[in-house]
Amino acid sequence: MKFKRTKILKKELGLIDVFAIAAGTTLSAGFFLLPGLAAKISGPAMVLAYLVAAVPLVPAMLSKVELATAMPRAGGVYFFLDRSMGPFFGTIGGIGIWLTLILKVTFALIGMGAYLKIFYPELPITTVAIFLAVILTGVNLLGAKKTGKFQVVLVSGLILILIGFIIGGLPAVKPVHFEGFWDSGYESILSTAGLVYISYVGVTKVASLAEEIKNPERNLPLGVFLAMGTAIIIYFFGTVIIVGVEPMDILKGDLTPVATSAKIIFGKTGEILLTVAAIFAFISVANVGTMSASRYPLAMSRDHIFPGYFKKLNRFSTPTISIFLTSGVIICVLLLFNPMSIAKLASAFQLMIFALMCLAVIVMRESKIESYDPGFLSPLYPWIQIIGISTSLLLIVEMGTLSIVFSAGLIILCIIWYYAYARRRVVRTGAIYHLFERLGRQRYEGLDSELRGILIEKGLRKTDPFEQIVSNAKVFDLEDEMQFDEVLNPVCDWLSALMPLTQEEIKNQFLEGTRVGATPVTHGIALPHFRLDKVKQTEMVLVRSKPGVHITLIDPLTHEPEEEQIVNALFFLVSPENNPTQHLRILAQIAGRVDDDNFLFLWNKAETEQELKESLLRNERFVSLTIIKADKTGNLINKTVSSFTIPENCLVVMINRNNKILIPKENTVLKEGDRLTIIGEPQKLMELRNTYTGKNKSSGS
Repeated sequence: MKFKRTKILKKELGLIDVFAIAAGTTLSAGFFLLPGLAAKISGPAMVLAYLVAAVPLVPAMLSKVELATAMPRAGGVYFFLDRSMGPFFGTIGGIGIWLTLILKVTFALIGMGAYLKIFYPELPITTVAIFLAVILTGVNLLGAKKTGKFQVVLVSGLILILIGFIIGGLPAVKPVHFEGFWDSGYESILSTAGLVYISYVGVTKVASLAEEIKNPERNLPLGVFLAMGTAIIIYFFGTVIIVGVEPMDILKGDLTPVATSAKIIFGKTGEILLTVAAIFAFISVANVGTMSASRYPLAMSRDHIFPGYFKKLNRFSTPTISIFLTSGVIICVLLLFNPMSIAKLASAFQLMIFALMCLAVIVMRESKIESYDPGFLSPLYPWIQIIGISTSLLLIVEMGTLSIVFSAGLIILCIIWYYAYARRRVVRTGAIYHLFERLGRQRYEGLDSELRGILIEKGLRKTDPFEQIVSNAKVFDLEDEMQFDEVLNPVCDWLSALMPLTQEEIKNQFLEGTRVGATPVTHGIALPHFRLDKVKQTEMVLVRSKPGVHITLIDPLTHEPEEEQIVNALFFLVSPENNPTQHLRILAQIAGRVDDDNFLFLWNKAETEQELKESLLRNERFVSLTIIKADKTGNLINKTVSSFTIPENCLVVMINRNNKILIPKENTVLKEGDRLTIIGEPQKLMELRNTYTGKNKSSGS
């Protein structure tokens, strides 16, 4: 097994960007256009319909966020369906959602027309929409960071105006407008909920950009949930104001209900401001839709479902050809079709995809793939997913025959592409074969390998005690050339003193891993490892051998010796059985570190046990301080570790005193010449480093 990393998009989107993207795609037509249409069906009860509409989205949202934190890859829905249920479903989901997003973008661009016509009745809306599509293409080519900043500006302006609309509008609400609230009946409320359901679906579009999000396990779910909460609040109070100030006979069928209400409350100035907000909202949706849609050809190209040139990135790390294709199709739809009508039909396909998202979570969890390691777990599993599947299918049926036929047409188009182009180029299957392993032998081992690669990119969680494990590790620095079996003797002898296993039992576990091909070996480095229920805590042993250790690799299919390699570094890892994902994250952290260009240099030149351990730690995760009387560290001499003031969330984990490693305690007294290894958050370590060394380096004096 080699530690191979896919060339990935730059991680440039922070929490604010995620929130702006998710919120911006939600606060658009659902608020500025649909209330007038909703009022025609259920009258003043459409306020309740907006709340009801959010309920079916919750299972899909929770499921999609779980999948995105486990597999933060460009392509979102496509990637999740492909890796869970195989490339056949991936092709349907990828092409279908790509086309659906394109229709939503054209819908948003044309949707501005209703508001622009308030002031410019003769304006050629299609021409303006095409011009905006070209501008957004240029913005997207500049990278996710530039696009995200543009989105933050748009959404900030939009939310500020809407807050003003709500604060100023609530006192103007007339309770008399809510008379006859229940007259339309419960069926009308449900029907209206089905209509306005599309108002919320944009909140999960940001999942297709998960590969470009910093710390996706935190920022993705938090950003999505904040955006969803913001949308629900604005939709509720906003529709209360619209119903409360605009007479129902005017509201029914009004395509600019927010502008009409603003004019009643604030006069002409309010109408202008809310028209600007509407334009911000529609541009926001078009911007994010273009960015999200362009990642689907990129992701499918990586997997050979689309031609390879779609995965090419420009100097801004954006998929140039994929963006041009997406924008080109948007312009063609604007010129040739009525996107407002088609986009509404595409909502049924979106609901089907939401049902498949819920099913994908069930498949991934039940497949028991250990490297499936989401940072967010959907609660109430599997009931929340079953509810999501049921409600999505129910709403599809309620939307009528035409929507079902349109969705079926999209599916047929995707199937034709899969069998005509993709099928012969793809050798991958999904997690569903792991689920049905007992029924066949078609499970795709590459999926587990790919998920392990994603673990390397995601890195450790804050709760993972990697630095402490390395600090407490035993080190063997071998001077003679040896066989792997010989190295196991001192390693297993040391480990047997820490756990209820004999030396022979531990040795057999490591040898078995080598026999079945579970010991990664690459670039002169080996990672023997195993998990066992008898083990209470994770232990590590580091072995350096400059002359080399001979390790024979076994073909896992034939069980015959395949080749012999000489390694200079071995990292033995033993973990409890009950925490498999932490075990894999630690392995992934080691794998990621040894892939760094400077690792072998630091490893080979290390002169002490402490330096060997420090070479395994990420540079930004630790600082070393040597206590010297003549510099700023001199005031630490004869102080105890507990009296050494260091930033919060930092910890002294090792002291090198006269080439011997001490594990510090609170009452350990510091001496001149001691070398301290301190771990913690990068920002806090920077403060500590500047205080004692005045340097911005990762290793101290």
